[in-house]
Amino acid sequence: MEQVREERILVTVKTYPTLSQKYGETVCTAGVREDGSWVRLYPVPFRRLDEEEHYKKYDWLACRVMRKTKDSRPETFRPLDQSELRVIGHMDTGDQWRERRNILLGKARVWTRLKELIAAAKAKEASLAVFKPAQVVDFVWKPEEDREWDINKVRQMRKATGQYDLFDDNTWRETFQIVQKLPYQFFYKFKDADGRISKLRVLDWELGALFRNCRRRAGGRESSEPEALAKVKEKYLNAFLLTDLHFFLGTTLEWHFRAPNPWIIVGVLPIPPELPESQLSFL
Repeated sequence: MEQVREERILVTVKTYPTLSQKYGETVCTAGVREDGSWVRLYPVPFRRLDEEEHYKKYDWLACRVMRKTKDSRPETFRPLDQSELRVIGHMDTGDQWRERRNILLGKARVWTRLKELIAAAKAKEASLAVFKPAQVVDFVWKPEEDREWDINKVRQMRKATGQYDLFDDNTWRETFQIVQKLPYQFFYKFKDADGRISKLRVLDWELGALFRNCRRRAGGRESSEPEALAKVKEKYLNAFLLTDLHFFLGTTLEWHFRAPNPWIIVGVLPIPPELPESQLSFL
């Protein structure tokens, strides 16, 4: 019998939606407890939640969870009842992000060497982490081979999720549309504390939303994408390099044990540089 527990989680990660044949359109949601330890919630059909059930980054989220037995990653839990997900507070950016800095850069472990993180993943010790790059080298992208979701996968997903649940609210099925697939993959190139150069894919929800919004404002056509890509790079490279940039890293279940480096960037933490006491007195 699986043990049910009540969790209180500070949401720091929401990935761009992906399609699952079993769960439909899902979002990987992750965050930290008050002691800085990590929790991953999966599956969460975020866009199918009622508006009052929606949560945003740095909301405190309360829910009952159970361990996912088919997912050996130590931080992964399944919401016992997705309708119970509830926002109970929010952590703002006051006092130079003091509260966020305390829990994410103080209580949570901040990794600086990718070799150590890869070893921790293989040993089933970590699949979520805060990571501080020694130097961000570039922010790049490449086109997806297919600009649209695989039609067979969509059909299988719709078939799996198209059955009405007798005792559930099924009104979302009448108007729900699958999120647009991003036509590009985005990557950060960076050095770690050992001088190792890596290129990791970025799956941040906000990056995908920024690209889509910039493309829409630029005309919404494929020909407007270079302008949208330039604006995304302006924020994720130029603007974020003015901050004390950290990454939220995570592994995927599929590649956790199979890939030489299973880590991807599931979110970013562009925290303002901490000012010395002498400067704070003038603010």
